[in-house]
Amino acid sequence: MPEDRPTLPPVRLHSEAELARDALATPLLTRAVRLARWAGRDTRVGAGGELVDEQLPAAAEELGLGTGGDGPAYASEAWRVAVDTGLVEVQDSDDDAEHGTVTAGENLALIASGGPQDILAIWLEALEAVHADAVAPLLDDLADAIGEDGEIDYEALDWDPDAEGEFLDGVLGNLYLLTVTHGGAGEGPVPLPALAASMIVPDDMGEPTDDVLEQVSEAMMRLDDQFRLFEPVGLVEYRPVDEALMVEEGEEPVAPVDDEDVSRYGMVKLTPLGLYGIRARMLEVGIDAPAVGDLADKGADVLLDGLAQFPGPAARAETEQWLARRAPADAARDLLTAARGTDAGAPLRRLHCQQALTLVGPRAEPAVRAVLDDAELGGLARVWLAERGATDVPAPPEPMIFWLAIDTIAAQLDAEGELEELQGLVEDLVGQHSGFFDAAWRVDHPATAEVLEAMGRLHRDKAAAKEARKAAFKARSRPGG
Repeated sequence: MPEDRPTLPPVRLHSEAELARDALATPLLTRAVRLARWAGRDTRVGAGGELVDEQLPAAAEELGLGTGGDGPAYASEAWRVAVDTGLVEVQDSDDDAEHGTVTAGENLALIASGGPQDILAIWLEALEAVHADAVAPLLDDLADAIGEDGEIDYEALDWDPDAEGEFLDGVLGNLYLLTVTHGGAGEGPVPLPALAASMIVPDDMGEPTDDVLEQVSEAMMRLDDQFRLFEPVGLVEYRPVDEALMVEEGEEPVAPVDDEDVSRYGMVKLTPLGLYGIRARMLEVGIDAPAVGDLADKGADVLLDGLAQFPGPAARAETEQWLARRAPADAARDLLTAARGTDAGAPLRRLHCQQALTLVGPRAEPAVRAVLDDAELGGLARVWLAERGATDVPAPPEPMIFWLAIDTIAAQLDAEGELEELQGLVEDLVGQHSGFFDAAWRVDHPATAEVLEAMGRLHRDKAAAKEARKAAFKARSRPGG
């Protein structure tokens, strides 16, 4: 099996146009754009670029949030995003040292006239702003850490921004991995306790201790606050923790509590836009996070090697994108050329080549017939032609039959398919050929001994399994084995 596969499966992203539309529709960016268009030279901001308190009711009214309740707070958040994303620019005022002046930022025009990449770049800046807010100290903690002189006592605050950021990024990374491993954003949401536990409970721990469970509970509450922030920017769909869980000890919940309902502990799911955003942040820090389409402009050799990293549906989608850029006959020839080789990855390349040729269709036939006499590709070519119903396919010589059998099993071992399917393949091949193992150990294929050893482990008939192990020993004992 190849040893250099990335830890992250490839993600299937929506098109940039779809993602840009999603970004423009997010509540937070929508509000930030509205406030940027509403603002003018009379808009008063503080030294940090924030709207002064007197301006917040008008801003909230502009957003249709009302001047009471959380309206001003939401308006303040949207304004900060407008500043951080360059939708507005704040400059020091010449005639009033206390307040700055506001002008339209360069990015505001891009909202209407820019392309999808422009919109997504602005949205990523909004995501970074929200991420910074998410790892900031809680307001209650800040209030407790303010000394008599009005300054924040950071030592008393006990806040480590790097640790906070690493923990949150770890959670988002785990959520990304769960999402892409199970097929994308169409899968169900993840329980918040599972995400918190994935960062805290050691893998080798059986029953978590009370101390660990308390840490998980504290992390859940922190994540609940953070995911509430991330939902308006479109990163996640989030069902918050049931408020009945947050009652103080000794208090009665306002509603009955169902201990069996895991959803009441919080459920989170990355959106298609969220997948794009988390992947972009991973790439920024040098993490290999492949996406379907990455190989579309690469050579056939890179495609076939790269497909070893892709699960079935993603491999097909990647191959379809690669084929869409090439003439079918040329693609078929390039694929067959790239499939040759005796290195460890060659059997899996040939398997992916055969699957890709199926997608090419009948226009691949001339290139396939041209390799019928090739020692490495002739068996593949015969299988492909037979599957298409060709009746004039020459019978393969016996050495080619057994070489193809070894090559096929080697490819399936590398592909790490279902155990039952692999067992079925092994037993079918042995059953089709009398004296299979007596012929197989003589096959001049780099993986012969390894394949025969695997067949000895996989075959459910004890006598056949023993024959396979003996054949593997013979293969290793022969010169060059």
